[in-house]
Amino acid sequence: RRLYFDTHAMVCLLEENGFTTQQSEVIVSSLVKIMNTNLDMIYKDMVTKVQQEIAFQQVMSHIGVVKKDMIILEKSEFSALRSENEKIKLELQQIKKQVMDEIAKVRADNKLNLSLEKSRVKELHAQQDRALTQTDRKIDTEVADLKTMLESHKLDNIKYLAGSVFTCLTVALGFYRLWI
Repeated sequence: RRLYFDTHAMVCLLEENGFTTQQSEVIVSSLVKIMNTNLDMIYKDMVTKVQQEIAFQQVMSHIGVVKKDMIILEKSEFSALRSENEKIKLELQQIKKQVMDEIAKVRADNKLNLSLEKSRVKELHAQQDRALTQTDRKIDTEVADLKTMLESHKLDNIKYLAGSVFTCLTVALGFYRLWI
């Protein structure tokens, strides 16, 4: 251990101020012991550079593992969202096809009825116009409902994706803050 003051000069200073040589040496010796004890206490709580580097490397390896896990989780969640979106698209196409088939059936029935009942064309014409209007309104309502549902699912998917991204960013910022 190095002492950062001159002990001999301290003894001389004490002797100049009225202490004997023996008293001066005892006082300086006591001061040296006190300083050594204090330094021992300070050094006990300190970490060596090697220990700090080992701890740093361990933390970095843990961060690497967590980062890999986050990437895998993000990819799997994104794939799940994508597959769910594809299912919804297929369902929508099937519903659209069913609606188109129903429209085709309704139109075919209306044409058949018109050709079979020419004598009651004027009476049935008004009724058929009302029925077609209601059917078109129902179809428009159903299509609008389907579009609304699709938009809702799209927004939910975007929310989940944004939530995942912000969660990853929060975790990354948390780790970053731990290092600072």
